[in-house]
Amino acid sequence: MTDALQTQPKPIPVTVLTGYLGAGKTTLLNRILTEAHGKKYAVIVNEFGEIGIDNDLIVESDEEIYEMNNGCVCCTVRGDLIRVVEGLMRRPGRFDGIIVETTGLADPVPVAQTFFMDDDVRAKTELDAVIALVDAKHLPLRLKDSREAEDQIAFADVVLINKTDLVTPEELAVIEDVVRAINPSARVYKTSRSGIDLARVLDQGAFNLERALENDPHFLDHDHDDHVCGPDCDHDHSHDHHAHDHGHEHHEHHHHDHDHGHDHHGHDHHHHGAVSPIHDVTVQSVSLRGGEMIADRFFPWIQKITQTQGPNILRLKGIIAFKDDPERYVVQGVHMIIEGDHQRAWKDGEKHETRLVFIGRELDREKLEASFKACEASA
Repeated sequence: MTDALQTQPKPIPVTVLTGYLGAGKTTLLNRILTEAHGKKYAVIVNEFGEIGIDNDLIVESDEEIYEMNNGCVCCTVRGDLIRVVEGLMRRPGRFDGIIVETTGLADPVPVAQTFFMDDDVRAKTELDAVIALVDAKHLPLRLKDSREAEDQIAFADVVLINKTDLVTPEELAVIEDVVRAINPSARVYKTSRSGIDLARVLDQGAFNLERALENDPHFLDHDHDDHVCGPDCDHDHSHDHHAHDHGHEHHEHHHHDHDHGHDHHGHDHHHHGAVSPIHDVTVQSVSLRGGEMIADRFFPWIQKITQTQGPNILRLKGIIAFKDDPERYVVQGVHMIIEGDHQRAWKDGEKHETRLVFIGRELDREKLEASFKACEASA
């Protein structure tokens, strides 16, 4: 029995793909299903008929699973996502990854929660990244029409601003500002015709906070005002991000949220001036930064916040420094579900600092900040 356990294959990465109809999801999915990338992917689409997969590519089909001529498979979610995933797991030949496409208007959160909390699914799969495709030309309209478009961006780990060839550089700059205002910590790529190297979006480990932090130690610092990416940027200019803000009071770095001192709830247009022509962003991110925490105060505090504010919190992620604990503790949450674990030992000379980022709606920054500070060992 122990031998079988030791040889258990590592979990299959799952990518959740969101975005409106017309944003370019079908183009991206067709590329995954047809390109000779040498990997085997399973693509789970919501309704086979809706998405334009060329029937000539389908080699054979059994029940709901269709095989492509490059070794990938495509299947439809007519029933339960868990059932489909379990069906895939029983197929001979392992996959390099599973991609779940959500319909245009769908909320990605329940899909992510399935992989975040279902024990059977989690034993074999691991949520890798939530990717949002946005249509550079129509995003302003989408954001006016619906909260879903904003939620998809806010919840994503990676945002592809697609169809960049259809807008001017000035329009693109505004769209990029909006995306960064809604979600300061996502990696953003600008593409046309979904032309991105698949290696940059699949098997990224972006949802796994420990891996994201190993790949980029300043992952949680991406929400600084001075952080705007050029077209070739691959998010690796993080070394000097926070050199300039250690000495300030905590209320000085609420990046993108320049509304200190105003009435927080009365208006939500506190992001860059460039954003307001499009719409008032209703999603905000609250970044908290502090020293070492007392575990007996911190855990009840975070539990209470996720239970009372859960519906308003799309994502939360953080690195916690506990007093008298030699290891960094990593937490992340989706709505009311939160989990945490020790990640690694603090390195010599590394500052024992706690950083926590909430992305959501109607978050009371001052209250969060004050109650967070009360958990500090020095409080």
